[in-house]
Amino acid sequence: MTTAQYVDAKYYQAATPRSVGERLTVIARDRIYAKFLECCRPAATDTILDVGVSDVINDAANVMERKYPYPRRITAAGIGQAAAFRAEFPDVGYAPIEANKPLPFADSAFDIATSNAVLEHVGGRDKQLLFVREMLRVARRVFITVPNRFFPFEHHTAIPFMHYGDASFAVACAWLNKSEWADENNLVPMSKARLASLMPAGIDARIGYTGLALGPCSSNLYVFAGDVN
Repeated sequence: MTTAQYVDAKYYQAATPRSVGERLTVIARDRIYAKFLECCRPAATDTILDVGVSDVINDAANVMERKYPYPRRITAAGIGQAAAFRAEFPDVGYAPIEANKPLPFADSAFDIATSNAVLEHVGGRDKQLLFVREMLRVARRVFITVPNRFFPFEHHTAIPFMHYGDASFAVACAWLNKSEWADENNLVPMSKARLASLMPAGIDARIGYTGLALGPCSSNLYVFAGDVN
């Protein structure tokens, strides 16, 4: 199992089927999807790249593939062969990718590139910068979402408040035997400022809140870059 697959599986242990956590995750991701439509305004003919799809199949995962009405216009990209994903979404194209490597697509190959809850898992700053640059390279419009560090409960561990600071989060993770989440190779807690700092100079990007609405403590952040005209 790759690091990405391990993190993916561990994440959904915190949102088990039919739990309150899963129901809240579904609500948040439905709102993220609505924000995607608002920002990107996809046409029926647009091609969409969805980077970092999950091979964990449940109601909270892979919202784009579950809701978008033109699945044949989607190319999903993920680590490994994703047998369960491909069986669940047979009309969606699938392309395997390598972690922390350039995406295997030509410049501007897609109209839209999107990722949900992936950027925080790719590693430290250099790896995050590569991820963002590659998304911007392969598509005219880019929509990226991440969990908001300042949501009252940390998404992957359900630890309240202690995740607002790196040191306090590391202590809480160690105390609760969840130290893997304090490793930047598995998780980098994301703030609005950090997300903005990853945008290349000269890129006109819009950053805001989405998901469960709590103002600056909303569950998720989004960044949109591109031209819908």
